Amino acid sequence: MGSGGSGSGYGAGGTASSASTTTSSASGSGALSLQTSTVGGQRIVVDGRGVTVYFYTLDKPGETKSACTGGCASLWPAVTSDTAPKLQGVTGKTGTVASADGRQQVTINGMPIYYYAKDTGPGQAHGQGVAGVWYVVGSDGSMIQTPLTAASGTPGMSGSSASSGTSGY
Repeated sequence: MGSGGSGSGYGAGGTASSASTTTSSASGSGALSLQTSTVGGQRIVVDGRGVTVYFYTLDKPGETKSACTGGCASLWPAVTSDTAPKLQGVTGKTGTVASADGRQQVTINGMPIYYYAKDTGPGQAHGQGVAGVWYVVGSDGSMIQTPLTAASGTPGMSGSSASSGTSGY
């Protein structure tokens, strides 16, 4: 039997009221910056503000446009840029495809990248594994499909003075 209801794969419930603020910041003044950060024990790609970017498994490498349209594009806004992004630590190959709204959506290794409207700040990766089709992007442009571990300190900070008296475990 077929799958019923919401088989679109862009997550369940909620509205995308915060999507517009996330989208507008990606193509503001200056070039988009993509860099790496350690989130949930994985080295992943984030933008210059530290906001996590994702792959959508329904996109296929080398396609000329995003598979995320309509309600999907509201909850998962495209990472867009009018110029080539500045890269720091990102070794995947970047390019662009047409986004749902016709803008230039950034790709890594041929796959379009997206924000998740429910990630409201740096170091968050609430979109990891949503609907079994959304995953964070590794620094080499790979899709990280394993669960991220819970942060035991400040997101993006990797092992230094996290032990100030108690172990926290």
